[in-house]
Amino acid sequence: MKAISLSDIETLATADLASLARYDAVIDVRSPAEFAEDHAPGAINLPVLSNEERAEVGTIYVQQDRFLARKVGAAYIAHNVAHHLQTALADRPGSFRPLIYCWRGGQRSNAMATILAQVGWRTTVLTGGYKTWRRHVSERLYDQTLPFRLVLLDGYTGLGKTEVLQRLADRGQQVIDLEGLAAHRGSLFGALAGQPQPSQKLFESRLLLALEALDPARPLIVEAESSKVGERMVPPALWNLMTVAPRLELSATPEARARYLVRAYGDIVADRAALDEALRRLPTWPGRKRLEAWGELADAGDFEALALDLMTLHYDPAYHRSSRKDARPSLGVLELGDLQSADLDAAAAEIARRVEALNA
Repeated sequence: MKAISLSDIETLATADLASLARYDAVIDVRSPAEFAEDHAPGAINLPVLSNEERAEVGTIYVQQDRFLARKVGAAYIAHNVAHHLQTALADRPGSFRPLIYCWRGGQRSNAMATILAQVGWRTTVLTGGYKTWRRHVSERLYDQTLPFRLVLLDGYTGLGKTEVLQRLADRGQQVIDLEGLAAHRGSLFGALAGQPQPSQKLFESRLLLALEALDPARPLIVEAESSKVGERMVPPALWNLMTVAPRLELSATPEARARYLVRAYGDIVADRAALDEALRRLPTWPGRKRLEAWGELADAGDFEALALDLMTLHYDPAYHRSSRKDARPSLGVLELGDLQSADLDAAAAEIARRVEALNA
């Protein structure tokens, strides 16, 4: 068997989506915790050190002896790579072409690459590791200008804008669902049950992946969010476009919006503790008596009245204040009726018609 050295392993210097797509698999060998924070699109996590092993090796390196840390780490790596060969990589053919990366393209990725190359696979290491991918994301979303023409869906809370976006996508329109990417519905009650928000870095990786799949020659429809979706910030390159994009305002009666909110936020309605906690987090303290009144409405199951009260006292005034200062051009107002499924379908059809007219 031919001896393999690092000089025999190919390297990749860039990490855009086109370069990553050339490989049969992109393998992230970092620990599961590092992978969970962010990773290159489509990467699979085959860690050479677990979270606990990485912490142990790091502690030995800092507090005891560097040589001992490398020896302990090498033993763990050899064991873990052997496990991956026997499981996740067991059925890969001789033509398999993996791209491997770690944090900076150093010891962990080179250790994995050396073994896979010895197997006979044409193995490549990403120069600079994950940081190369992260640099690509930062350049696109922080330093460059995105080549898109945006149309914003605007309007009061409870208009089903996210559902309209989904229907537009089904009709072949280009959309970006920021709330879906950020795992948050963009309001005080927006946290998704059992689904924490991704890290800021992972949110940005998801966003760039979605953007780079789109055609810059066609309009892009986005909901008119604030600069943050939950705790995740909209990166400057997209936010700068959103601040000047024309907006189409959706509209419906307060009563229809209240009914829609009760349907859309069924998880909050069903979780009294979560509802009470969200009410206590309102930016403006509603006062003890109002909180008690809202509690009585919840006890009585009158969630539509509760939603209507919240819109009247909190959400609608905030939207009205911001809209008065909004200098973005208007594409008019579209009435959504009773916000039933047929109403949202009709709205999506009309929005698609107007957007296509802009592109004519």
